[in-house]
Amino acid sequence: MEVDCIPFRETGYFSTLICDYLDEHETLKPFYNRFPHLQNFKKQIEEKKSNYKAANRKVLVEALYRQYEGHTPSKLTKSHIDLLQDGDTFTVTTGHQLNIFTGPLYFLYKIVSTVNLCKKLKKEHPQYNFVPIYWMATEDHDFDEINYFNFQGQKVVWKKNASGAVGDFNTHGLDEVSETFSSHLDDSIRARALISLFKRAYVQHETLAEATRFLVNELFGETGLVIVDGNDAALKKLMVPAATQDIFGNIPFQKVSETIESLTKASSEYTIQVNPREINYFYIKKGLRERIERKEGGFHVVNTKLNFSQEALEKELDAHPERFSPNVIARPLYQEIILPNLCYIGGGGELAYWLELRSYFEAMQITFPMLLLRNSVLLMTEKQHAKIEKLNLNVSDLFLKQHLLEEKKVKDVSEINIDFSSQKRLLEEQFQDLYRLAEKTDKSFLGAVKAQEVKQKKGLDHLEKRLLKAQKRKLKDHVHRATELQDMLFPNQSLQERQLNFSQLYLDLGDRMIPYLLQHLDPLEQHFLVLQY
Repeated sequence: MEVDCIPFRETGYFSTLICDYLDEHETLKPFYNRFPHLQNFKKQIEEKKSNYKAANRKVLVEALYRQYEGHTPSKLTKSHIDLLQDGDTFTVTTGHQLNIFTGPLYFLYKIVSTVNLCKKLKKEHPQYNFVPIYWMATEDHDFDEINYFNFQGQKVVWKKNASGAVGDFNTHGLDEVSETFSSHLDDSIRARALISLFKRAYVQHETLAEATRFLVNELFGETGLVIVDGNDAALKKLMVPAATQDIFGNIPFQKVSETIESLTKASSEYTIQVNPREINYFYIKKGLRERIERKEGGFHVVNTKLNFSQEALEKELDAHPERFSPNVIARPLYQEIILPNLCYIGGGGELAYWLELRSYFEAMQITFPMLLLRNSVLLMTEKQHAKIEKLNLNVSDLFLKQHLLEEKKVKDVSEINIDFSSQKRLLEEQFQDLYRLAEKTDKSFLGAVKAQEVKQKKGLDHLEKRLLKAQKRKLKDHVHRATELQDMLFPNQSLQERQLNFSQLYLDLGDRMIPYLLQHLDPLEQHFLVLQY
């Protein structure tokens, strides 16, 4: 059940860049291909069809069947993999890190948005096929970003010393995490189901990549979701021409640097998400993922003794493409080379760096995908919604910074008018008479009048704040009830979707969780959604 729909700009949680993108500001139109309106997908399909190499489909399908060995994809997922061989099949893609037990709740929203967009596209263009893709970020190496999830206000952490690509990490130690997680749960059927899911994913699989594939397949397999691991030798063979242009020609460094300069000129409020390096590839082996840098006429792998001449590195790239790992700048191009992709769905931070990449794609003659902000959701129970109504609050009030929510609540319930605007207006009128008098004398008196006006207004501001503070103390129970509710729905004064793990929602909804989200999330509804369950 939908409770409210709030414009992203009004939530206070999204950057000016993303809000301007959603509003389709003219200044940002040079930085993307087509805005993701449903009617724009026809031209995107035509462009991608003419640009995507048909031979890549065979390589992709063969790689996917290899990657799914040892797993049990649903009939729909297997059908989707087979359909990828068809020239009239296209993908919609989202991606995410290999966070333990999916990490933050918005992981689910990304995938639900992707699945639902494919359904919409199939209805609009029945002559084509559309496959939802989850791109596993198996080559990331920032372990501290993925080694935990939050449950009931506490961190459940996987403590491990590891290096290299996270997808290759063995799952040793996750049995202990399973025991820790179990200690936070009761013996209900849903709690037992969560523990079983965790153990089957992380205790019964050798690597983090395999565990994540199992988990995501269990959650979303019936939707036909296809899971792609880009850390694949055959797929990376398709990446070699782009990697060559990057490592030896520095094409993305030049193009993205120019785009960043244009973005900063477009608005001083646009924050640059990532900066390109001269070389945007890592050298990767078991336990190793380090940057490649140009050094003394050759190339060096940072924090190692590995050095290559240009000729030797060219041979290494051709013979072992799996040893080269794209960074955040190069990975999007790699993704669009191997997938017949129409649209990338991501969060605000992701779209911000994608907006830096269009000229790079054009230089490489690869179709730039449409960019869609994933669904964002605030979930609340019927009881929590009833509390909002009892407190005479609007749902949008809860998005305020807490001190502003406190002020609003005090002003709403106070029998005393805490707004001194009328007094300030009266003061200004009185000073207008003094200004007219001052104009008939010298300038020094005019300055004295101005200084006195400023002093008097500051005095009123001070009194207003003192009165507000006093009323806060008097009405502390009203204020506490409002802030307590906000703390429940916005843990750590952050968006719920960035803090909670899906396990808390599962305890409430059980197997209805995914169907509930699939039913209520519309990927093309570009507002922040508030749902009651």
